[in-house]
Amino acid sequence: MLPPVTFAKERNPDFKKALRSRVNQYFSDKGISKHHTPGMLTKTVVMLLIYFIPFIAILSINMPVWMAMVLFLIMGVGIAGIGMSVMHDANHAGYSRNQKVNRWVGLTMNLIGADAYNWKIKHNKLHHVFTNVYGKDEDINTRVVLRFAYASPLKKYHKYQYLYAWFFYALMSLSMVFGDITKRMNYRKRGITNISVRAYRRSMVWLVVSKILYFAMIIGLPLVLTSLLWWQVLLGFTIMHLCAGVILSLIFQMAHVVEGPEQLIPDENGKLPDSLLALQLKSTSDFSRNNKLLSWFVGGLNFQVEHHLFPRICHVHYPAISKIVEATTREFDMPYYVHDRFADAFRSHVRTLKRLGWHKV
Repeated sequence: MLPPVTFAKERNPDFKKALRSRVNQYFSDKGISKHHTPGMLTKTVVMLLIYFIPFIAILSINMPVWMAMVLFLIMGVGIAGIGMSVMHDANHAGYSRNQKVNRWVGLTMNLIGADAYNWKIKHNKLHHVFTNVYGKDEDINTRVVLRFAYASPLKKYHKYQYLYAWFFYALMSLSMVFGDITKRMNYRKRGITNISVRAYRRSMVWLVVSKILYFAMIIGLPLVLTSLLWWQVLLGFTIMHLCAGVILSLIFQMAHVVEGPEQLIPDENGKLPDSLLALQLKSTSDFSRNNKLLSWFVGGLNFQVEHHLFPRICHVHYPAISKIVEATTREFDMPYYVHDRFADAFRSHVRTLKRLGWHKV
């Protein structure tokens, strides 16, 4: 069995102290909460409407099949929007200071077919703590025929992954919808879900029931209430999740699997060379920070550095505190990676996929 991964002692405590003090001072000076704002509440409603209005239209209006497919596509955009801009903050306990509100808003994850509890394990417990650490961060572990880590085995076909990766990216949303039950069991087997047997069984019952309710809604209702044939409903369902998968995968990958951010490997004793704070800065990149429309839609995930440093702060505040974070990292000579434009980050991701396709180190 591999030893547990541990972090090195903080080498620059003055940086950590200054950064937290300055960010806290920003909120104090502005007299605002670190959590949701009226604009965030409006965004929540908008994202839910992007998902539900097309679905209601499909159920209530007799329309050509092609139009129904377009509406399923728009629902896919809504899935991505809910995932990035609503449930993400809530499941980080950043949406509200009230944890009951965070829990209920976080369950929007189940409305779009995935599972909030699994997400919190995979994203909060594994990705955020062990960012870009191969074997711990599931986001860079080898998946099917994709290689995201230099420490993972290199195969001949990986040299083409920059061409075929987009197909597998599209499957991301579907993989969560259909893989949640086995993933929960796997987490339990690995000892990651450290809850009682009773609590685990109760969570599994909830997971199965939520899946049944989701499929009854998203597939059952169109079959019963519309003239769409079964294969047309399944086609629309697939289009919806493929659209969401491409958007979600690309946004998350451009924050970590790009040029600049490092991939760290623990030594034989399981110890990493950096502190948790230094790891977040070394392994993460911002992109397209001046694109207000993109920032609004992706829930501030283009401010990934700020998100990893302050995951419990609502993303609507990231544009403002990014100036504090960048200035403080420069002052203390700490790494801060950023790609100015979306196109720059995209090209950097493609180049990184190419390099991962042939480079072993």
